[in-house]
Amino acid sequence: MTTPMQEQRPGRPVGPGLHPWHRFVALGDSFTEGVGDPEPLNQGGLRGWADRVAEELSAGQPDFAYANLAIRGLRLQEILDQQVGPALAAMPDLVTLSAGGNDIVFRRSDPDKLAEKIDAGVEQLTRSGATVVLFAGPDWGTTPVFGQIRGKVAILNENLHMVAARHGAVMVDLWCLRDLTRPGMWDPDRLHFSPLGHHTIALGVLQALAVSHSLEPLQPKALPPRNWKEARVGDLAWAREYLVPWAIRQVRHPAGAPLVPKRPRPGPVFGHGHLPVIRPAALPAEPLSLNEA
Repeated sequence: MTTPMQEQRPGRPVGPGLHPWHRFVALGDSFTEGVGDPEPLNQGGLRGWADRVAEELSAGQPDFAYANLAIRGLRLQEILDQQVGPALAAMPDLVTLSAGGNDIVFRRSDPDKLAEKIDAGVEQLTRSGATVVLFAGPDWGTTPVFGQIRGKVAILNENLHMVAARHGAVMVDLWCLRDLTRPGMWDPDRLHFSPLGHHTIALGVLQALAVSHSLEPLQPKALPPRNWKEARVGDLAWAREYLVPWAIRQVRHPAGAPLVPKRPRPGPVFGHGHLPVIRPAALPAEPLSLNEA
């Protein structure tokens, strides 16, 4: 869902593959990391809505780069402290920020205070000149446990709309994205989204950005194929940016070391056929319990 403010934003592209962004950085927790959307061919074994958005934005733009700094389980202040600085250092022109869910769900935090912190973080990000995308949380009202925090989620959402308006950010309103109430949108843990849910959110983000795309409602796409030349370039870039640093970390740090982002630096968007299947020991494939979300 887009707000009137978004519809009035100048300079939005109208043709297929035309948009102004070349460097996309995603910030957040398990929602943005892609938990609930497993994909063995992706670094970290996850895909998620952010990867799906990057796949669409990269179409026809060979210089497009994407980083995902999200780490499951982080609370708002941890995300701001650990991810905003590295994001700005990457000089993105598009940033997504989803934070505060773990604070609301597990800590019953004050949504007004959370919004104040988010406002400060968004101010930092927008000052860089990047387009910033925020998310209003989904409606958990139909679930027996999370329905109890529905009021706090609604209050935080209203605050986030004001933050977006104040800083000229783009708002993706998951509360109003009623397709997310359909069967199959949620992971069996009822906390994270399923592949279909992540696909639906990706479609919502692209619509909020007014970007032409190839996604169809309720029809998740497979990873995009790459030709031999693109695959070779992708392999070399991936080995330099991800494989070697990961191997060094495994030598220096035992299993159980702190989780790290799956895409710590901006790089090309990978597809089928050229991304080696390597799952770091610190990123488990098994479903998370609620206290690990």
